[in-house]
Amino acid sequence: MRIDILTIFPGMFNAVLNESIIKRAQLKEKVKIVLHNIRDFSLDKHCKVDDRPFGGGPGMVMHPEPIFRAVEHALACASGNKAAARKRRFGRSRGAKRKIILLSPQGKRLDQKSAKKMAKMKQIILICGHYEGIDERVKRFLVDEEVSIGDYVLTGGELPAMVFVDCIVRLLPGVLGEKKSLHFESFEGNLLEYPQYTRPANYKGMQVPQVLLSGDHNKIQEWRKEESIKITKKRRPDLFRSGEKKVKRG
Repeated sequence: MRIDILTIFPGMFNAVLNESIIKRAQLKEKVKIVLHNIRDFSLDKHCKVDDRPFGGGPGMVMHPEPIFRAVEHALACASGNKAAARKRRFGRSRGAKRKIILLSPQGKRLDQKSAKKMAKMKQIILICGHYEGIDERVKRFLVDEEVSIGDYVLTGGELPAMVFVDCIVRLLPGVLGEKKSLHFESFEGNLLEYPQYTRPANYKGMQVPQVLLSGDHNKIQEWRKEESIKITKKRRPDLFRSGEKKVKRG
């Protein structure tokens, strides 16, 4: 997979992309992550990328031109075909194994189900908005999808982009050490993850459940399933109800 990130603050990504699982995934060539500074695609001599909104109002709005040009560049770098990238300019890539995504509070909320679909893409281009917003023509004629990481407002799209990358990269085949680990995480089967314990078995009088020390793998699996159900019912009843509906329909 190739992930291109369009931002006016590329320096914000250094720590996240060069540590832990994301760093290892790049070293193993499971993913290629490329940062593009949107200012580099501005035609303004001062590399300006924003202006006042037509009709008045507070704040500044990002120009469409640098963003379109940056996307064209990202597509060309991935395909090696600049002409094809230009043709893509005013038509969305429906059905293609690539997506152009705008990180936006107006977008569809990112969840594990949509993350799995995204992880099957060959190329994802992430656009990080800033200021009061982005020219509407970017949303209408360039972007395939708008994605949000939650119902709150952030300064820009950089932090959501980092969350998105972490969420997607760990789902790529061969990134995590054990395939099994993906099947026992929170949100799999609409259940939150069961409690986890490690040594010591007794810490200041706080005991690990005996079933986990029994060596009986069937009983351990039953206990884990029961705990996942209990935790989900208590903390995320919406997830549990959704899971029940799926089972009934099936």
